[in-house]
Amino acid sequence: MAGGAAALTLLTATGAHAEGRGDIRVVQTVVNKGGNVIVGTTKKVTFPIALTIKDNSGVKGVSDADTFNTAYGWGFFERAGTSCVKKSHTTSVCTVTMTVDPAWIRQSDDMDSNKLAGVWQVDATVKANDGDYWISDRIAEYKVKRASRLTTDASPEPVAKGAKLTVTGKLSRANWEDLKYHGFTGQDVRLQFKAAGAAHYSTVKTVRTGDAGKLSTKVTATSAGSWRWYFPGTTTTARVVSAGDAVKLK
Repeated sequence: MAGGAAALTLLTATGAHAEGRGDIRVVQTVVNKGGNVIVGTTKKVTFPIALTIKDNSGVKGVSDADTFNTAYGWGFFERAGTSCVKKSHTTSVCTVTMTVDPAWIRQSDDMDSNKLAGVWQVDATVKANDGDYWISDRIAEYKVKRASRLTTDASPEPVAKGAKLTVTGKLSRANWEDLKYHGFTGQDVRLQFKAAGAAHYSTVKTVRTGDAGKLSTKVTATSAGSWRWYFPGTTTTARVVSAGDAVKLK
């Protein structure tokens, strides 16, 4: 695992700080194109950190970049590469590519790895053509979330119009301790329905997950269509929408 051990580093999570020399500055930082970073249990995850940098002499590049959980100071992403695109004489956009193998997360064996989900920050050191440099921490914040899964099953199929339909499902999320998915209990999940031929789903009711993340509710079948569950997510767990289960009327 080349670079794997280096990817997991203990850093000091402090307040925003900057120091350097000259007029070079990072004027904008965009992580993962503005989206959350979602990490599961097996698949490697790669995402960009785009830094817009300005200096009167022109931008030389990014000499260092780190990202880690703000609350705990731990980071498990590995810097996979950096590329810069010159936008003008004074401005360049440098993109730092980060990657993680979920197996690396388990290296934080002195704490619950799942606590690393939440708010993360970006630190970077940038350099100019004239020798100016700037070291900044917390130039951006974003969220790293545990991946989630959601299933739906409606029965009986087909169902008589006006009869009761039972819709079940299960909500689970990635556990970074054992790299498996476990049921997510006590969460509000929305049951949604889309009539046959309609373009959009609408929420019918909200149901809370029980033991092992299981869902179950009864509804009255008034028309043919598809049923699904929708979980809006939390600060540490990704939103997820199940596949629809189409039910016909007898």
